[in-house]
Amino acid sequence: MTSVDRAASAATAVPEATELLAVRDLSITHEGADAATPRDVSFTVAPGEVVLVLGPSGSGKSTLALALNGLIPHALPAEMTGSVVVAGHETSTSTVARLSTHVGMVFQDPDAQLVTGTLLDEVAFGVENLRLPAAEVMRRAEAALRRVGLWERRAENPDRLSGGGRQRLAIACALAMESSVLVLDEPTANLDPVGIEEVYAALADLVAVGDRAIVLIEHNLDAAIEFVDRVVVLDAAGCLVHDGRVDAVLRAHAADLHALGVWLPVATLAALRLRRAGYALDPLPLTPGELRSALAETPAPHDVRSFAPSSQASPDSLRTSRDSANAAIAPAPPLIRVRGLRVTRGRREVLHGIDLDIPRGDFLAVVGANGAGKTTLVQAVAGVVPPPRGSVQVDGIDPGRAPARELVQHVGFVFQNPEQQFIAHTVFDELAHGLRLRRVPEPEVRTRVDEMLSRFGLTAKADEHPFLLSGGQKRRLSVGTALIAGAPVLALDEPTFGQDRERAEELLGILGDLHREGCTVLVVTHDMQLVADHAAHVAVLSQGRLVAHGTTADVFADRELIESAGLRQPPLAATLAGIPSHPELDGVVRLSDVGRAG
Repeated sequence: MTSVDRAASAATAVPEATELLAVRDLSITHEGADAATPRDVSFTVAPGEVVLVLGPSGSGKSTLALALNGLIPHALPAEMTGSVVVAGHETSTSTVARLSTHVGMVFQDPDAQLVTGTLLDEVAFGVENLRLPAAEVMRRAEAALRRVGLWERRAENPDRLSGGGRQRLAIACALAMESSVLVLDEPTANLDPVGIEEVYAALADLVAVGDRAIVLIEHNLDAAIEFVDRVVVLDAAGCLVHDGRVDAVLRAHAADLHALGVWLPVATLAALRLRRAGYALDPLPLTPGELRSALAETPAPHDVRSFAPSSQASPDSLRTSRDSANAAIAPAPPLIRVRGLRVTRGRREVLHGIDLDIPRGDFLAVVGANGAGKTTLVQAVAGVVPPPRGSVQVDGIDPGRAPARELVQHVGFVFQNPEQQFIAHTVFDELAHGLRLRRVPEPEVRTRVDEMLSRFGLTAKADEHPFLLSGGQKRRLSVGTALIAGAPVLALDEPTFGQDRERAEELLGILGDLHREGCTVLVVTHDMQLVADHAAHVAVLSQGRLVAHGTTADVFADRELIESAGLRQPPLAATLAGIPSHPELDGVVRLSDVGRAG
């Protein structure tokens, strides 16, 4: 169903239908927690429906997902009241094994569900446990792997996949089970733009038959919005505040949801800003197509001027820089110098002779398709993956040879999966660990940790175990542990993964402040809008090679380059470009420029 169809039939009430899933008065309190999240939540899901669950970080979205397949209360320590019924089975009295035939699950962290030695074995594993004939097991496994583009790599070990590749594999495992309800917790967070499009195309085919349903937790609404039928919204306390069709919730309550801290589509965020600038956009657009159509029929305010930056990008300038991609961006000596960097995993070379100079105080986004080598490059710079001797210099040291105590004073690193770096038993001690290693006096440790707890909204969690935090809270803690040492270089792998809009903007604001104070920031991300909004320069990797390095404007000006690297233009730039009646919007790529005259 398109958003235009929804607009014609929007209604707050959900039509009655046979229920595949019924959640009644559900409250879940984790061990050691003071309050339940979610709290007293009730909703149903009918065959053929795609239900999007929104809410700020810590509202209980992932906890709710874990209750839908019985992991709560059977496998995880939490008190549960109310009920969840899936395909007629009460989850509190059915085994997880029995429920698995009715509920497929893709976790926020794909590594939490990968257990075998090859991709084919991984996808076949769950189906084999249903005791189906071998031919049926193979049919399902092949179909699922083909749907996510991994069939040709079926004999490989999952450990050799990138983070996005493992996410695709986890989705294939769920697809192969052919469950009546599929629960997806941030299924596209680690995927490149092309991969996101492919996954949602596969999911759309899955629900088109009409006998299955999907419950989706997703922050990337630009990809999901035309796929979703209904929206369920939890507030910060975990209470249900909205349940209705997409139009009745997102279009009618966009400003309230924005204030709550949840993500909205980029087109909607831009439309809200344009409304404030005097553009009469009613109804509120939710998709790029709706925004373009609305603008085509809406005159600009009489006093509007161009919103676009005065200097526009030139594809020729990028091609020049690509021909000499390692020419210094700034005249000062580079803070980070990479020469001939080659990194292998097993027998496979991941990076092929990378040369890259990064000046002091840069904000560099490292982008590329899944498996391009982005994370490996930044890990080599940070010393997480020891680079060959002499191939990397950071602030005068070789990160592959420096002792850990010295390295953390030069570069802080934030993993894509926050749990990979937690070593202490409380949030406070996790933040204090690096300072204590450097023998910082304890009164100063407490002062600096308390400041970081407050900065990231974690003061109330100081005494909790890091593993008991929500996904968004874990991410904030991992960033805090990297920030607290005060290193001149901060490298982050997908820093906004799992964050609600408010916390993501807060984190990016902190990174912006650090950048302005002289910190060199390196970010690996698939979020092209984040790159456009915040990065000064961009390095584009493709198949382990550096194919471009230049200013953000120059990189995005070369559409051929972006497409060939498996990427997409930032959503805002793609939406506003070339609207004949609104030349003042042509060239706008940053949300902060929308509604602000230049």
